[in-house]
Amino acid sequence: MKTVRWGILGTAKIAQTQLIPAIKRSRNTEVVAIASRSEKVHEIAEKLEIPKAYESYEALLNDPEIDVIYIPLPNHLHKEWITRAAQAGKHVLSEKPVTLTADEAKEVVAVCKENNVLFMEAFMYQFHPQHQRVRNILISGEIGEIKMMKASFSFYMDPSERVKNIRMDAAKGGGSIYDIGCYCIHSIRNILQTEPKEIRVQAQIDKEQNIDLSSFVYMKMVNGVPTIFDCSFDMNFRHEYEIIGTKGRIKVPRAYRPDNYGGEGHIIIEKENEQRVEKLIADQYAMEVEHFSECVIEGKNPSYSVENTIKNMEAIEACYKSIQINDKVEF
Repeated sequence: MKTVRWGILGTAKIAQTQLIPAIKRSRNTEVVAIASRSEKVHEIAEKLEIPKAYESYEALLNDPEIDVIYIPLPNHLHKEWITRAAQAGKHVLSEKPVTLTADEAKEVVAVCKENNVLFMEAFMYQFHPQHQRVRNILISGEIGEIKMMKASFSFYMDPSERVKNIRMDAAKGGGSIYDIGCYCIHSIRNILQTEPKEIRVQAQIDKEQNIDLSSFVYMKMVNGVPTIFDCSFDMNFRHEYEIIGTKGRIKVPRAYRPDNYGGEGHIIIEKENEQRVEKLIADQYAMEVEHFSECVIEGKNPSYSVENTIKNMEAIEACYKSIQINDKVEF
């Protein structure tokens, strides 16, 4: 099998602690280069045993030995560097959110298609098999007709850390919806296999940084199911969703970061006085990397489509519009 050669555009923590190790664990991949605008990149490359280090992003894109570019840059830089990577003929895996607006998402998707390269947004959680298992339970009718879905993703950011944290910088795409609420939107849309037709958000705005520190969101879906989610930098760590039906409910308490528990996901099915717990273990980051690399090798489109990416961005944008006008947004 061909080995897909990866280049890392930036030295963000997620690249160093998650994606690069995942590429090294994967069966069809290798990391050949990393780039930064700092000379510290050489030290990082040595520590992570990456053969080549570049002190400019352009040099990485010009390396003919690289097949795929991974982009863990701040949100506001995604559009520029996805575009430039595609124009350099590189396939692209970019961190979420793909861009800051739906129109920008459509632009980068078009550029990737024009340059005949594959693109995928890095929602790694979706590759864990617990979510397909949830879908199968719903399809089986075990919990009856779906009446509601709830999701939460939060972590507590100490006030002393907020001034220097990029997640708090509005100009760079900061905010709880952009950073973690996007997972809630994504899971609701994809688990229920439907799109929102109405969104209403109540947000707690950090007045100094002008970002949503916490957001509480109602989404009515096209199929009529009401959904709610919350996301926050000001609450204890939670990453879960729950689906309530007429005959029972499903709870997924380790929905987005089962890697924090050795990759073990839990699905809790409750019906009347009965409860069972199903456990599935998987390496979601490696599965994401292997899937995209396989698509590059075989010339096929990723299971997570660019159209799906655009739909998620449209919902994110509607959330921020709702905050801005302090009213519901209808599609």
